[in-house]
Amino acid sequence: MEKNTVLAILLSAIVLIGSVYIQQRFFPPAEPAAGTQTTEQTEVQSSVSQEEIKAADSISLISFDEEEPAEEQTFKITTNLVEVTFTNRGGDIISYKLLEHKDRNEYLQMADNVTAKNRAFSLALGDYNNAAVDEIFNVKRIDENTIGFYKKMKIKNSDGTEGVFTLVKRYTFEPDDYVFKLDVLIDGEENMYGLNINNAGYTLMTSPQIGPYFVQKQNRYEYRSFMAYTNNKNKKQMLQPGQTKLYDKEFAWAGVGGKYFIILVVPSTQDFKNAFYSTRYDSNPDYANAQLMLTRNAFSGQKLQDSFYIYVGPRTEKTLKRYNNASDNKWNLASLHLNDSMETSSMFGWLETILKWILEIFYKLIPNWGVAIILMTIFIKLAFFPLTKKSSVGTLKMQEMQPRINEIQTKYKDKPEKMNQEMAKLYQETGYNPISGCLPLLIQFPIIIAMYNLFNNYFEFRGAMFIPGWISDLSKGDTIYSFKFNMPFGMGNELHILPIIYVASQLVFSKVTQATTPGQQNNASMKIMMYGMPIFFFFILYNAPSGLILYWTLSNFLQLVQQLIINKFMKEKKAELQLVKTNGKK
Repeated sequence: MEKNTVLAILLSAIVLIGSVYIQQRFFPPAEPAAGTQTTEQTEVQSSVSQEEIKAADSISLISFDEEEPAEEQTFKITTNLVEVTFTNRGGDIISYKLLEHKDRNEYLQMADNVTAKNRAFSLALGDYNNAAVDEIFNVKRIDENTIGFYKKMKIKNSDGTEGVFTLVKRYTFEPDDYVFKLDVLIDGEENMYGLNINNAGYTLMTSPQIGPYFVQKQNRYEYRSFMAYTNNKNKKQMLQPGQTKLYDKEFAWAGVGGKYFIILVVPSTQDFKNAFYSTRYDSNPDYANAQLMLTRNAFSGQKLQDSFYIYVGPRTEKTLKRYNNASDNKWNLASLHLNDSMETSSMFGWLETILKWILEIFYKLIPNWGVAIILMTIFIKLAFFPLTKKSSVGTLKMQEMQPRINEIQTKYKDKPEKMNQEMAKLYQETGYNPISGCLPLLIQFPIIIAMYNLFNNYFEFRGAMFIPGWISDLSKGDTIYSFKFNMPFGMGNELHILPIIYVASQLVFSKVTQATTPGQQNNASMKIMMYGMPIFFFFILYNAPSGLILYWTLSNFLQLVQQLIINKFMKEKKAELQLVKTNGKK
C-alpha cells in the first residue's frame, strides 16, 4: 500500500475518533423530554448567577484539531415565536424574524441592517473598537432548538508567545419564549494565559438595527433608545444618527428598543461594565444603526464560561414581566425587572396604567381600538366637565371684580403688604378663590401627559384597523392617497386627512374661545397664537400615529361643544349678575 494512502487512512481515523470524542464530551446529545430532568432545564433556579451556572451546567471544554468547513453555510431554528437564521461565519445570526408580528407584509425582522462584516450577536476579541470575528466556524446541531459553533484560534500572549484556545458559541431556544440563551465558552491550551486585549476580554454585539423599518427623516414618532438597568433604575439614552456613547457603569441588563420592539441582554456575570451605544451608518446612508456592544473585562487563566439571557421581542408589559417570577418562564429567571424597559410617562406612569385599564374596558365592550379611543375621550371630558365649568364661573367672577382689583393695585402700589391684605379681603367678601381658575388645568395636566404617552406607544394599536380604507393602522398616520413625490418638511408622500381636521378644529375652538374674552379679538399676540400654533402643530403632528391624532381631534371637538355650553351658561350667569347689580342700585 502506498505511503500516501496509509497516511490518509490514519488521518481519517484520527478525525473520526476525534469527532466522536468531541460530540460526546463537548456537545452532549439532548436527553429525552420524559423521565429524568435534563441539564438544560436545571441551569438556573431563581436568579442569574455565574457560580450556579458553572455548578449546574459545566461543559467540558477541550482543545481539538478538526477539519473546518470549506465555505460559509446557513442554519435555521424555528420555534412557535421566532425563525432564526445562523451563519457559520463567526457563528452569528443574520436573520431573526418574529412570527406573530408583521412589517411591510412580511414577518418582522429583528436582525435588521445586517452586512457582511456586521452581523447580529457577533463577538469581537478585545473591546468594541475591534472588528467582529469573521472566521468560518465548525457547527454542531445539538437538537431542534440548540446549535453550537466552535473554532480553534490563536492569540499572542504578553510575553510574545502564541496562545491557542477554542472559542465556542452555543444558542439555546425555548418553543414559547422570547428569551434565548447564548453561552460563550473559551478553552485555552497550556500555552494560553488569559484574554487581555487593550484591557478587555471580548465584546458581544447585538443586531445592527431592529425592526420595524422606518424612514428616520420622515417618521419622527418612531425612535431607537439605548438603556441600562443600574441600581434598580432604567437609565435611557437617545442618540442622534451617527453618534456613539460609552456607558461605563455596572448594569444588570442593557438593551436597545423602539416604540414597539426591544432587545435586552442579561449577562450572568458582573464582569461586563462597559456598554457602548452606536448609531453609526453602516450599509444604508439613510438608515443608521442602533447597536449595543457589551465588553467583558480581561481575564486570566485558560477556561471561561459566560452565559447571556437575551430577550428579542415585543415591548409589552405582559411579555416582559414574565421574568420577575421564576414560575412564569421556561428559564426559571426571576427579579430581572425587564418590564422597567417599558416607555412610560415617568412620574405619571401609575396614571397611565389606570388609563390603559379604562381603555381596555371600553375595548371589551366594543372590540375596536378606534371606538375605544373615542369612548375613553368622551369619558374623560365628561368626568372633568364640572371642574371646567367651575373654572369658567371663576373667570366670570374675576372679570366682574377686575375694576375693584385695579383700584386696589393703583391705591396701594407702594405698599405691597397692604395691597395683599386688601386683595384677600376682597376675595373673602366675594367668595372668590384665585386658585379655582388654575385647579382644573393642574389636575388635567398629568392626564394629558399620560394620555399622550399611552396613545403614542400603546402596543395594541399596532396594526389595529379603525376605518377600512382610511385609518387601517392606529399606530401609523391615516392614508387616503400616496403621491409619486415627497412633500417638504419631512412629510413624506402620503396624504393624511386627520391632521387637517385637527387644525380646523383647533382654529374653530380658538375663535370661539377668543370671542368670549373681552379685549382679545384685536390683540396681535393672540392672533399669532390663534393662527400660528395650529399650523405649527400641523407639521409636528402630520406623521403622528392616527390613534394619537384621533384623540387630539376628538378632544378639540368635545372641548368646542363644552365651551359652547359653558358660554351659554356664562351668558345667563352674567345677565343674572347684571340684574342683581341693577336691583341693588335701585
